[in-house]
Amino acid sequence: MKNDIERILIDEAVIQKRLDTLASKIEDEFPAGPIVVIILLKGALVFASDLLRRIPRELSIECLNVASYHGGLESSGKVDFLDRHFPEVKGKHILLLDDILDTGRTLRAVADRLTEEGAAAVHTGVLLAKDKKRAEEVEADYIGFEINDEFVVGYGLDYKGKYRNLPYVGVLKLSAAN
Repeated sequence: MKNDIERILIDEAVIQKRLDTLASKIEDEFPAGPIVVIILLKGALVFASDLLRRIPRELSIECLNVASYHGGLESSGKVDFLDRHFPEVKGKHILLLDDILDTGRTLRAVADRLTEEGAAAVHTGVLLAKDKKRAEEVEADYIGFEINDEFVVGYGLDYKGKYRNLPYVGVLKLSAAN
C-alpha cells in the first residue's frame, strides 16, 4: 500500500496533535449536556474514534452509512442513505462527523436530514476540508486540516475500500487508481 502513495500529506503525529486542539474547541464551544455524535461511515470512523476519546463528557454515538463516491475518484453528485434506520435526533444537539468536505453534498444532505428529523442543532466536524469551490454552500464548524484539491487516502479515507488503515493522510498516485 505504501508504494501507492505519492507523498505523505499529514503524518500521524500532526493528526494526533490537531485532534487534541479540536476536542478542546468542541468541549469549550458545544452547549452543555450530552452530545449525540453521528459518524458517517466508513471514512470518518478512524477520525471519530480518535477524536471522541478526547472529549470528556457524556456522548452517545450513532453511525450512518452514506455514499457519494461509489468507488470513483470524484463524487458521483448523488448522496445515498444506505441505512434503513435513522437515529432518533429530535430535540438533541448533534455533532456530525465526516472524513472530508469536498463538494459539500454529503455534509449538506445529512445535516438537512437531521434538521428535518427535529435536531435542536447540528454542528459539523471534518478531518479534512478541500480548498475549492463546493457544489453546495456548506462549511464545517470544526476542521482538522485544509488541503488542496487532491485525491487523498489513509486515516479512514479510501480508494475502492483500500488504504483506510494507513496511519497518515497521503496523496494517492494516479497509477494506483487505474
